[in-house]
Amino acid sequence: MSNVASPALPVGRGLLYLIVAGAAWGTAGAAASLAYRAGDMGPVALSFWRCAAGLVLLFAARLLLRARTAGPEPLRRRALRAAATGAGLAVFQTAYFAAVSATGLAVATVVTLGAGPVLIALGARALLGERLGGTGAAAVAGALLGLVVLVLGGGEATVDAWGVLLALLSAAGYSAMTLLTRWWGRDGRTDASGTTVDAFAVTSVLLLPFAAAEGLLPHAEDPALLAGLIAYIATVPTALAYGLYFAGAAVVRSATVSVIMLLEPVSAAVLAVTLLGERLTVTTLAGTLLMLGSVAGLAMSEARGARGRARAEAADALPV
Repeated sequence: MSNVASPALPVGRGLLYLIVAGAAWGTAGAAASLAYRAGDMGPVALSFWRCAAGLVLLFAARLLLRARTAGPEPLRRRALRAAATGAGLAVFQTAYFAAVSATGLAVATVVTLGAGPVLIALGARALLGERLGGTGAAAVAGALLGLVVLVLGGGEATVDAWGVLLALLSAAGYSAMTLLTRWWGRDGRTDASGTTVDAFAVTSVLLLPFAAAEGLLPHAEDPALLAGLIAYIATVPTALAYGLYFAGAAVVRSATVSVIMLLEPVSAAVLAVTLLGERLTVTTLAGTLLMLGSVAGLAMSEARGARGRARAEAADALPV
């Protein structure tokens, strides 16, 4: 996970962090499915333990690595940032789990991850002045088309209006989290690892009462297996992935972040075919290729833009 202050992180490395985070997120679904089979843990309780254990790991890593900061951040601003990003993360995760329960995994995934890039692109244009441009718009469109083909290609989907609303709420939480991370990361006074720790602390507190009502301690025939699955979920798709996500999202344009994170369903599809024995279909392959092509195109465009901005800043800094 990244413990480098946002402005010190090159855009190219930020793109790599986001790609790794998206791929890691894609493993969470399979691990969560196995955890549900291993015991009677509910989705909110699993989300709480994921965040709480992830918080412990992130805090320990921050202490061990002695994260560098770019400068002092006012306490009031840090508290506001922690509350806002933590609330966004809590809404994103909890509403998504509820949407999956109401309308199924396929529709919930398409609506949440499909609405996210659109909301983020609009928000980035209105709040951050980030223009998407023709290349970016084409990449977003291609990625969304690939998402629909990949997830709904099998044709087995049931649409529930309440589930769709919950998925849209999840997308709104994800969009707010992404936009706020980019907003506070632009001035170079926000430490990426501090952002992650603060967000997970707030999220854990917000989820605790709902998880307690659902049941914090599950019953399982094989407690060791369940504990191992929770440990994996807390480590790879949580502490590692979100540490990389918050670091990358602070230096990469918001719309680009949203498209790169669509690698999550691609990673899940690859995992299902290679490890779970699911059949590779034409629609799965087509959707995967569309999404990978869109992500690659937008990432290259972002990297070229970053190099161009760096050259322009260097030229402006030369003595006249």
